[in-house]
Amino acid sequence: MSSSDSQKPVLKLVDSSLRLSVIPLSVATIWLTVTNKEDNSIYGEVKFSNFLGLKYMVCISAICAGYAFLAAVATWIRCLVTKAWLFFVSDQIIAYLMVTSGAAVMEIVHLAYNGDQKVTWSEACTSYGKFCNRMKVALILHAIVVCCFIVLAVISAYRVFSLFEPPLTSKDQLETERT
Repeated sequence: MSSSDSQKPVLKLVDSSLRLSVIPLSVATIWLTVTNKEDNSIYGEVKFSNFLGLKYMVCISAICAGYAFLAAVATWIRCLVTKAWLFFVSDQIIAYLMVTSGAAVMEIVHLAYNGDQKVTWSEACTSYGKFCNRMKVALILHAIVVCCFIVLAVISAYRVFSLFEPPLTSKDQLETERT
């Protein structure tokens, strides 16, 4: 058994573990975000549906959790998906979507904590502290999921590109031309 054959079960276990750990983290992100609301007697109620960026993160987290479940099942049932490139492309797409939704929420959190004095937006977290704290926790969970998908994208890239021979260097090419 070669060293790459002995690494495949470990790689498969790490891959499946990451995919399965992403599911509860994504569900927790969705739950924290969707149930997040706070009422202030002076300024009124704020809830997640008031922010397009939070809605986007909820949608992407739901897609991520569903994909992670299907991909985890597919890695153990060989007849469902045997194409490494399919995981590679899918993992890349999900990772990029997770990054974009995280960036949108990060901007909302930044504005909520700091405001924007140039356009006369004051910070809102002194009035809506509970809302801001839950949003921050949801963003942290989302960031952990992003990190998991970056690792998954690297694993799937390794699987795809290990199927091919490495390209010849100029030194190797000169040696093959001499013979």
